[in-house]
Amino acid sequence: MAILSTNPSLRAKHGSIDEIREIKDPRAFMFAAADYLRISPFTVPPSFTPSEELLCGKRAEQWARVKALPVAKVAGRLTVAFSDPFDLPAKEEVARWSGGRLWQLVVVDSELQEVLTRLKNAEDASNPALAMENIMKGDEADVEISSVADQKSDEIDASVDAAGEAPVIRMVNTIMIEALKTKASDIHFEAMEKTSRLRYRIDGELVDRPAPPKALHNAVVSRIKIMSNLDIAERRRPQDGRFKVKAMKKEVDVRVSILPTVHGEKVVMRILDKANLAPGLASLGLDEYAYKAMKFAIDQPHGIILVTGPTGSGKTTTLYSCLQDLNKPNVNIVTAEDPVEYELSGVNQCHVNVAQGLTFAGILRSVLRQDPDIVLVGEIRDNETADIAVKAALTGHLVLSTLHTNDACGVIPRLIDMEVPPFLLASSLILAQAQRLFRRLCPACRKPVDVNLPLLEANGVDPAPFEGVQIYGPGGCPKCHESGYKGRGAFMEVLPISPKIRAIVEKGGNAELLKKAALEEGMVSLKEAGMRKVRDGQTSLEAAFEVTGGE
Repeated sequence: MAILSTNPSLRAKHGSIDEIREIKDPRAFMFAAADYLRISPFTVPPSFTPSEELLCGKRAEQWARVKALPVAKVAGRLTVAFSDPFDLPAKEEVARWSGGRLWQLVVVDSELQEVLTRLKNAEDASNPALAMENIMKGDEADVEISSVADQKSDEIDASVDAAGEAPVIRMVNTIMIEALKTKASDIHFEAMEKTSRLRYRIDGELVDRPAPPKALHNAVVSRIKIMSNLDIAERRRPQDGRFKVKAMKKEVDVRVSILPTVHGEKVVMRILDKANLAPGLASLGLDEYAYKAMKFAIDQPHGIILVTGPTGSGKTTTLYSCLQDLNKPNVNIVTAEDPVEYELSGVNQCHVNVAQGLTFAGILRSVLRQDPDIVLVGEIRDNETADIAVKAALTGHLVLSTLHTNDACGVIPRLIDMEVPPFLLASSLILAQAQRLFRRLCPACRKPVDVNLPLLEANGVDPAPFEGVQIYGPGGCPKCHESGYKGRGAFMEVLPISPKIRAIVEKGGNAELLKKAALEEGMVSLKEAGMRKVRDGQTSLEAAFEVTGGE
């Protein structure tokens, strides 16, 4: 048994091995090593995954340990790409696995690791028990956890013993690391009758992942409670908490909700990563009409701006983007939120706590005595909050808030229904906006598709604008977890309150008249905004109608 021999006398212009090892750029190292050893560099093809035969019966973690990737096998001879071709022990070990000589290539380490990570995820998905076994025997992940308040040792009961064991800590840390790597927005850890279930919400869709065994379910939940500074002994009532995670060179907040169910406690963790916040309105991807209307509205000295949409439609992100543009040293910004999702530097943020009597209305009254220029109200939920918000807008403050309606025009009848007089609403409201989040097509695997005319007809969409336009649908590749979609964007319907719209509001705000007048003035409806994204190739017809079909 032998490996591909290399003659050290065959020197390239790069000098000695030590000099080559000093090269920092990975691609430059690959070419220098290939030139020195007179072997070929290897670029990993997109979506490449080695077959079972090439793997020689070894798992992805074993190939990762030797930093090698099997590429092909011809006449019993295995071709292997190494990220460190000078590592002779690794090459000898791979030669023992293959039972014969090797053809040697050199590959960039990041490309090799991407393939092996993909392979390991596939192994875990097909064998959840193996994934948990790897966690149980592995080293503790590089994660630093801190709770909002310090945990006192004398408050921890006996159930902490199991939660403090190394395998359970590793499990929770591994769950957090994988969620950050996949850019999940939520982690769902649920108790079934005989098993536990772990799911991540990625781009709005829940994806199953290998879960810890049911025997450790309570220990994992207890570990999360300790991290969140919650009561471990309380298993009959819902609890809410939060903690911070430092991992992968960044810090994120995690909001925790624990709910008792028939078979045990269910945990949902919302991951709040500041890196995902848009730095301003310009980065939200608005069309020209919507951007100009939004920019004009937030530049006003006073008035009320309302963002509407269902839960999870990105309303908070949009409002925070507005605050990013408005946040200047000469401006006093105060918010009332339930809960505070992202901490913004330079902004005074208040947390609503109904149990302690801190309601939106109560905080808003106090906020108005703090000499604010701009006020953000997390949500207008009742008549009292609506009344105070409108009066604050009339008394020289710029108020931003959210409301639950189906479209932008629905804001007016909804507020009138909350007993806001139409003449006050007409004087204070400067813009209403509705939005939905859509799934973006994965750019690596999207594929051309024909226009589904029956689908357009069923949703009341004119097919004429699609004539001669190439649209795309989902494919499926490892980069998007075979879903065909990667990342999300927003459809937005923006209604600026023009003199014509204001006149309709003063007369009682008939929704049909409002929409007709707004469309005549250039407003793009949610459905039309979706169809424009489809024609631009950003999403599919099906994904667009998922969130706008009923509009």
